[in-house]
Amino acid sequence: MAAPREEAAPRRPFGKRLLTDPARLFQHNAWDHVEWSEEQEASARSKVEENSSQLLPQDKQEEYEVNARRYWDDFYQIHENGFFKDRHWLFTEFPELAPQGNTRQRKDSVLEFNSKEESSNEGLSSCENGHCSLETKAEDQLNLMKSTPESCREELAPQKCNELKGTDGDYPGSSASYRILEVGCGAGNTVFPILQTNNDPGLFVYCCDFSATAVDLVQNNAEYDSSRCFAFIHDLCNEQSPFPMPDESLDVVILIFVLSAIHPEKMQRVVTRLSRLLKAGGMILLRDYGRYDLAQLRFKKGQCLSDNFYVRGDGTRVYFFTQGMEVRLTCLESPGLNSCCLQRMDTT
Repeated sequence: MAAPREEAAPRRPFGKRLLTDPARLFQHNAWDHVEWSEEQEASARSKVEENSSQLLPQDKQEEYEVNARRYWDDFYQIHENGFFKDRHWLFTEFPELAPQGNTRQRKDSVLEFNSKEESSNEGLSSCENGHCSLETKAEDQLNLMKSTPESCREELAPQKCNELKGTDGDYPGSSASYRILEVGCGAGNTVFPILQTNNDPGLFVYCCDFSATAVDLVQNNAEYDSSRCFAFIHDLCNEQSPFPMPDESLDVVILIFVLSAIHPEKMQRVVTRLSRLLKAGGMILLRDYGRYDLAQLRFKKGQCLSDNFYVRGDGTRVYFFTQGMEVRLTCLESPGLNSCCLQRMDTT
């Protein structure tokens, strides 16, 4: 008779990791609700004021905007799928991504995935050119509530998009009952954990990136299953760039460390555009960099593009959000999407 399986301890959600014993400082990469002293906050503010005192010339800023795709292509050509780790916190923070069926089955599959990831992702994050490999720094999480071909090697042209959707409503994933889109999928560090953990037969996952190299990495991964997933190239900032699915067809849109790579003036239009893809009751899940993140403090003078918007040494860009900022990501053009909640993830 097999021994009873020992129940794994669930991961404690962000917001509830409170450091009460200094001896346990290194038990987690991040602790919540850590209050900075006035000296610490003044020091961080001083560093940001210093590194943002000299903005890049306008012609250089335009160069980084125009060549953004090339810089991300270069990033993935260099690092392939070896830089970012699979996101083991996904199902703790976003239960909407876990199996929607049997509660016990959902709990078991999530615990199993978290256990594997915990053992393979120990240690503090490391940074290179402003990118942090474990992505466990000061971050913001935003929830916006609202009451086939195997691959696409080129960005979908409007006529090809219409062909994919078909005249009778047939498009990749059209028969699915639960549809998720990840924007800015990179090498698949979110997509594949979802596919591995969520075995709901009604699930279909779309993923896109405007780096062709990143999409290639996803499509060539052994875990890529065209019956459950559709990867395609897409430029979020190009409003003429079509999606392979119709409006009001998605349950969840995921933006993890993506919005920060977009010019601040374009963020609202991007979220508004994505919100049109959501069904009534759908959700946009966002997680991104927070103000005074260590990565922001490490920037040198001459790398700042505008307030809290920087260019890394490899040409990719990053914006740092705050909890109280007036981002106004409330997608007023989309019926029913009228509430916005920004929750700060405080870390040490």
